[in-house]
Amino acid sequence: MDTTIYDLLKRSAAIPSMPQVAARFLEIVQDPEFDYNEVVEVLSTDAGTVSELLRLANSPLFGVTRQITSLSQALTLLGLKRVRSLVLGRYIVESIDQSKPPAVDTSYYWRRSLATAVLAARLADTLEPRLREEAFICGLLADIGVVILDEALGEQYRPLAEQYRPHGRADLAAMERAALGVSHANVSAMVLEHWRLPDVVCEGVRGHEAAAAGALVQDLPLARFIGAADHVAKYLCESPGDMEQVAEACRQTMTIVDLDPAMLVRLLTEIEPQVTELASLLRIDVISSQVYGMIAAKLQEQLAQPVAAS
Repeated sequence: MDTTIYDLLKRSAAIPSMPQVAARFLEIVQDPEFDYNEVVEVLSTDAGTVSELLRLANSPLFGVTRQITSLSQALTLLGLKRVRSLVLGRYIVESIDQSKPPAVDTSYYWRRSLATAVLAARLADTLEPRLREEAFICGLLADIGVVILDEALGEQYRPLAEQYRPHGRADLAAMERAALGVSHANVSAMVLEHWRLPDVVCEGVRGHEAAAAGALVQDLPLARFIGAADHVAKYLCESPGDMEQVAEACRQTMTIVDLDPAMLVRLLTEIEPQVTELASLLRIDVISSQVYGMIAAKLQEQLAQPVAAS
């Protein structure tokens, strides 16, 4: 990483501090022998977090047949990894809403981040179930470096920030490295390290752009899942263009990170309701579209075509 940019970011106010409740919660659950009652006690001090956890526990995502009325019940149902995802998601939404980055379209940012998170989690659930919640967190936070760079560097970053939009260039990370000596993936990982998230999450975020570019990322399955999900999510958050090219780009992305494109077809037909539900839980506006199904159908059509003889 370019130490000049790194030092500038650390000195700036662009990297927010974790709220005390969230920081203490994350500190507790990283201890393998943590006290469950202490988790309940810490989270109980934040009425907003308690409300959101109860709302999630009672959402259709879990199909509970009785009303969940206590924080302890909600934690048992959701599991601490999922609770960690919601606590982080809620905090990041509030933080970005307050910072109001000058050039980044935050509505697009959240559509893409949620699509990346859900798709990454489903890829992990299929191939590495133990990493499902880590994949979700990585996907949700993989592009937070774009927001940090936009806020910290202002006009210097504006031409790059303006590419983080529908139909923007797909090689943003390469453009960042050429202009700044650092990519937003590096900055995102730096932020997660600052918040003391687990190493596996930080490394997955740091490596996701390299994985999506075809680099060999040893022992980092998360980087592959996030790299694929982030690149596919770009197309999920755009108005339909040339669907042949879009489907081919998605197929190539899956192939580059050594994942089966046929798996993407199945997941794209399933995940949009999950993205919409999570957006509602986090109070984020998303735009319902037919793009998920359109890409899945075109990709299925391409995969069904016989391979031409060489």
